[in-house]
Amino acid sequence: MADASADGVRDKVSARDILVRDAALLTDTVREAGALALSLFRTELKNWTKGASSPVSEADIAVNDLLERRLRSATPDYGWLSEESADDEQRLGKRLVWIVDPIDGTRGYLAGREDWCVSVALVEDASPLLAAVFAPASDEFFFAARGQGAARNRVPVYATVGTEMDFSRVAGPKPLVERLSRSSDEVTLHPRIGSLALRLCRVAQGSLDAAFAGGQSRDWDLAAANLIVQEANGNMTTLSGDKILYNRREVTHGVLVAAGRDRHARIIEHFRNRTSP
Repeated sequence: MADASADGVRDKVSARDILVRDAALLTDTVREAGALALSLFRTELKNWTKGASSPVSEADIAVNDLLERRLRSATPDYGWLSEESADDEQRLGKRLVWIVDPIDGTRGYLAGREDWCVSVALVEDASPLLAAVFAPASDEFFFAARGQGAARNRVPVYATVGTEMDFSRVAGPKPLVERLSRSSDEVTLHPRIGSLALRLCRVAQGSLDAAFAGGQSRDWDLAAANLIVQEANGNMTTLSGDKILYNRREVTHGVLVAAGRDRHARIIEHFRNRTSP
């Protein structure tokens, strides 16, 4: 008769081994992708506009091809969702899905600014499991695994504590942030960070107290940074406090906020009170 407890141990060990393997795969691949993006940075690149106003360049495509080639060949049973790949709805039936933004902040990348990154998450059943955000121009590598904390260049990071609001340490669309102010005085915000993923990681590392996404962000802008914020003792949700779900048919999200847990709770309470009858 088979030992059911032994089978359970083997299953747990196998799952843990796979997670370790995928974490190493993610780290190595995102570093390689970042190196490629950096090698093309501030060079003459073909670029064009996608949709109404979204810029894309040959660097975005090259980095996306590298990520897809490396990740999908190593994990052929996983789903795939990327800003620069045609959407394959087979991902909706997958428990594990790579969610990818080859260059988050393409506009800044093409302008020669350094506020861009490579952002990749492994999502399990609608929630991020592993996350890597790499800003090669400033040599910052953010990594998180669910339940294991978050780090920047292998040093643990933590969102700031407290509930006070210093608007010079808040990033996001000004009209939205001004809704937090109880004063008629003009709000002076932190300078704009072009990459949304990097903006959110600044909350995780404690250099920002809070950051907003002003609506129309997609899964690939958010999934990796979401886990990094959560694992840095922060929280990131909709303005009503709802958890963000990934790998759904609709990948566009409304207004979101990230902050340390206590400050996040205060911000959510503020917006709830503003909308209550």
